[in-house]
Amino acid sequence: MRLFATTALIALAALPAFAQDWKSDYKIVRFGILSGENEGDRIARYTPFEQYLEKTLGVDVEIFTAGNYDGVIQALAANQIEFAFLGSSAYAAAYTASEGNVVPLLTSIQDDDSTGYFSIIAVRCDSGYKSVDDLKGKTLAFADPDSTSGYAVPLYNLVQQGYEPSTFFGAIPFSGSHEAGVAGVVNGQFDAAATYINNEKNGIPQRMVTKGMINAGEVCWIWTSPEITSGPFTARKNLPQGLMDEMKAAVMNVPTADPVAFTEMSGAENSTQKGYVEVNHDRYQWIIDMRDWLKKQRRS
Repeated sequence: MRLFATTALIALAALPAFAQDWKSDYKIVRFGILSGENEGDRIARYTPFEQYLEKTLGVDVEIFTAGNYDGVIQALAANQIEFAFLGSSAYAAAYTASEGNVVPLLTSIQDDDSTGYFSIIAVRCDSGYKSVDDLKGKTLAFADPDSTSGYAVPLYNLVQQGYEPSTFFGAIPFSGSHEAGVAGVVNGQFDAAATYINNEKNGIPQRMVTKGMINAGEVCWIWTSPEITSGPFTARKNLPQGLMDEMKAAVMNVPTADPVAFTEMSGAENSTQKGYVEVNHDRYQWIIDMRDWLKKQRRS
């Protein structure tokens, strides 16, 4: 009995050491962020969070950005980064590209307890466009091929509603990012652009007004999708469990542990996000199915 007790004590004493073992293999932890806005603003928004993670995890942390969504997706699939904040469609793409070697950890929750957001079609408020019907023969800009709200969801739902984008619109280019699409609408480059809002207070157009990129009242939306499950904070499945657990806890705790970092990363004063909740793969399976449908449409 005494031997068992001694052995048990040794095992308990060793637990913290085992929990820290991942740090010997991961001197630097990298997390990716998608190209929803220009690179300078992306890095500025996430730098306080990066600093918070370094203090919390006790290792160096680096932000990874790319010129498009696929750059982050492929970096995650190729084991070049450990974590990423992804949209739903980007998660589905990463799941496919990595052959299932990614796992969703958390998703955002808003102050009304919702965990979703909406794709919209934005136009200039003074354009006279009031519905999708008014855009026949016009230019609709999608954001990125791997964007949920900026491409997959609006394309899928428009087709279901009887609008075949390739024939209904005059042109359907990719703008490269959500902000670029909305800016293109304002400056007359596009007649309309697909982007997203969380609610009436928060989203890409509202954030661009706050940043002084567009004026209040310049952009309205004439189409709104069904609710989309918010994208997940995602990890590579082949990471040490200790690293995943500590990172998950750090992200979950950031709203109270470092409110400044949380406010910046979630969109400053416009944000209605209050924190994060756990999420699993099943919640995103419909997005994977939708992407499969899109691929089949392109082949046919």
